[in-house]
Amino acid sequence: EELILDNNLLESDLRLPSLPHLHTLMLNKNQITELEALLDHLAEVAPSLEFLSLLGNSACPNELVCKDKDEGDYQRYRHFVLHKLTNLKFLDSRKVSLKEREEAILRGAFMKVVKPLGNQVFWGNAAISIMGSILKATDSFVMTNFETKRSATP
Repeated sequence: EELILDNNLLESDLRLPSLPHLHTLMLNKNQITELEALLDHLAEVAPSLEFLSLLGNSACPNELVCKDKDEGDYQRYRHFVLHKLTNLKFLDSRKVSLKEREEAILRGAFMKVVKPLGNQVFWGNAAISIMGSILKATDSFVMTNFETKRSATP
């Protein structure tokens, strides 16, 4: 089964009925901004999905449309999508390579978009860096409290 929903002003909260035989889904040029919930939903309702295209949505970083995006952003997006939808053979207009699939298994979970307050968007490595800084700050706080407690006891 194939479902083409291009140019329909669909948003990230799109909900589809159970489509166990759906193998192709085109969602190009809609208003999809958030990936994770949509991909989780698709994994649940369309377990046989092999071909997915999200081109023309802000959730799909495209260096040709937005000068703030580059090939690295697009590749991190692909790894995240492939991590969520493990049966995909084609994503957007490109075949899924074995190397991409392996990378998605290893690192795909860390490639989701982190949106801080404001309109900035960070992909993967930036998010890990931010989270690493938070963890370091937390570790320092815990260590300081631990040392304080420890020094207070004889």
